[in-house]
Amino acid sequence: MVAERLTREGRQVVIIDREIPGLGSTVASTAMLLWEIDRPLFELAQVYGLGKAIRCYRASHHAAQGLVCLIAHHGIACQMRPRLSLYLAVDDSPKLVRDEYAMRSRADLPSLYLDHGALQRRFGIARAGALLSRDAADADPVWLTRGLLDVSLQRGARLLKANAVAYDSAVSGITVGLESGHSIDARHVVLATGYVMPEFVKPTAQQPTSSWAIATRRQPGNLWPEQALIWEASRNYHYARTTADGRIILGGEDDHALIEPAARDEATPAKVRALRTYLKLLWPHASDHVAFSWSGAFDTTHDGLPLIGTVPGCKNIFAAFGYGGNGITFSFLAAELLATLIAGGSSPLLDDLAIDRDIPG
Repeated sequence: MVAERLTREGRQVVIIDREIPGLGSTVASTAMLLWEIDRPLFELAQVYGLGKAIRCYRASHHAAQGLVCLIAHHGIACQMRPRLSLYLAVDDSPKLVRDEYAMRSRADLPSLYLDHGALQRRFGIARAGALLSRDAADADPVWLTRGLLDVSLQRGARLLKANAVAYDSAVSGITVGLESGHSIDARHVVLATGYVMPEFVKPTAQQPTSSWAIATRRQPGNLWPEQALIWEASRNYHYARTTADGRIILGGEDDHALIEPAARDEATPAKVRALRTYLKLLWPHASDHVAFSWSGAFDTTHDGLPLIGTVPGCKNIFAAFGYGGNGITFSFLAAELLATLIAGGSSPLLDDLAIDRDIPG
């Protein structure tokens, strides 16, 4: 995302990746391209005030729309499909989703409240209520990544398989030392490294976690109406979508304690059983035959917002950490904000999403 945005402005860009691009968290992503933030709007307003909360939600909504337009503009073949999203109540009370609907209406965000009857009639899902929102999408995350890289490389960007191990910042630029002994001199450096951070980045708002997902066999005749993206009004929510070839992808069972690959692998059989059980509760019409299962580590933040902007104490080093359930959308937002910052501009969002921001409570 960042490379595409900066090469669009004619900047010289070098992309460093110590692995094959698209591996790591990208290949594990379920790629639900939502604009809705992990912390509901009414809760974010309680933490930061209504003005900041609405500004962040509107920025995320704008980013989701911009991402869809960018993919269409470049004709990236990543199975992107515009989708509706369903934000489901998790218990017998619709209060949380009704409170969220009231706040989104004040912010002029595109959501509609469905009570139990309306939800049952339209989608066949038995919950106390839900919010139905437009302007979401889904995609294949690896093909999306490769497509964006191809665009950047065609504009002259260079992609190096290398490991950055040292950063020497100066007034006019920065030198990045590589494990190979070579170095790169640059005016600016953007860290877009996911949950793997250099030691000089010391945010207090983030926490690594792991999530699990399953993909069923192809069952195009068993999918819910309109194939909306589904997620829940809960801190540790489940999420589900369909695929272009008729599968159901279901994810969740997040665990902050199981980050290392060996620990995730050991926990996977139990996590897969839990996801299969949940799938039958969510959508009893589905076959729960699991064709694929996987897990991935990623970072979340305590307020559900990404970390974007200047790395404190490090001149000319910036961060694009799009943490949370809608990290792909946040990554688009990061690219836009950092392009503005590098060009000498500013935005109140850079204070809202600052790496060293204080989170009340």
